[in-house]
Amino acid sequence: MIEQIKKKFTSLYGQPPLITRSPGRINLIGEHTDYNGGFVLPAAIDKAIYFAVAPRVDREIHLYAIDLDEHYEGNIDSLTPSEKQWPDFILGSLQQLQLAGYPVHGFNGVIGGNVPLGAGLSSSAAVECAALYAFAEIFKIDIDKLELVRLAQKAENVFVGVQCGIMDQFASVFGKKEHAIKLDCRSLEYEYVPLKLGAVDILLFDSNVKHSLALSSYNKRREECEQGVALIQKKHPSVKSLRDATPAMVDEIVKDKDEIIYRRCSFIVREIQRVLDACIDLKEGNLQALGKKMFETHEGLSKDYEVSCEELDFLVYYVKTKTGVIGARMMGGGFGGCSINLVQSREREKLTNDVALAYKKEYGLDLKVYNVKIEN
Repeated sequence: MIEQIKKKFTSLYGQPPLITRSPGRINLIGEHTDYNGGFVLPAAIDKAIYFAVAPRVDREIHLYAIDLDEHYEGNIDSLTPSEKQWPDFILGSLQQLQLAGYPVHGFNGVIGGNVPLGAGLSSSAAVECAALYAFAEIFKIDIDKLELVRLAQKAENVFVGVQCGIMDQFASVFGKKEHAIKLDCRSLEYEYVPLKLGAVDILLFDSNVKHSLALSSYNKRREECEQGVALIQKKHPSVKSLRDATPAMVDEIVKDKDEIIYRRCSFIVREIQRVLDACIDLKEGNLQALGKKMFETHEGLSKDYEVSCEELDFLVYYVKTKTGVIGARMMGGGFGGCSINLVQSREREKLTNDVALAYKKEYGLDLKVYNVKIEN
């Protein structure tokens, strides 16, 4: 992949590039808790975005996406969202450097990688982080890892328009081989938790669907959580986010006022606790307990938070009774993308074949399967 990108860059621009790498991520448990000030348990994976870049002497931007075979041209003095969307993660990252007062110039770039697009592995965050790291290098900007993460998140919030939390970018930059990251999304304090899988594989089953609800519903869920916090604050002013709320508060204050808001808040408050409990499971090497919590998370995401879809539900419920499956749930923002599965290695091949056949029969869709490892 790196050689292919380097070769393409040289043929397009006639100069040698700097190449940066930023990995995708999985999240073991803790979905939609990040923008609620809670905890998450992500890890960087062995699939990454690569960004080849070199400075220009003018103010122009020349980009090429090798996976899509598409070009983009613009100017750093008039950064606006493109019609193609993929350049926006790079342009938004550049804009954040400008707004922070850093000096930037025109550049040539080629982007590519093996993080599947739209699968919920945070290819967008990987693009942002790879771009920011590259810009810091070619424009001689002194920027630490945490500031890079914050700028990448802002690029997605402000320029792309997705009100994501900080988890994806943080996992891409701070990931550690054979460890998950217990991340406090409010304070950004973090702890590496050993992920000793032994003869267990992490399999991602890609539903191959992405429903159009994804973006609008993601932002809507955030609003619903904020509405729940506003209700609780009337009696408990110290509650600033659902991180501060307890199940008892949600039951007492929200339940009788708005059933939908209640279900959203109830899921989040319990999910935050599940992350903390899952970290104990990992430290004790109890993958069975973690797996049980993953199934519980999916049930909540599907029924209470309502961000799953028929295809994801099928993938999770189908494997629930299969031999060798320790845990499974949908992963990511929802309405498509992947399910994440902890599977005993000896059962991997049989399970993969069974699920692929059943999924094809049910929906007429091919199932993509990714066996991922935890990486730096």
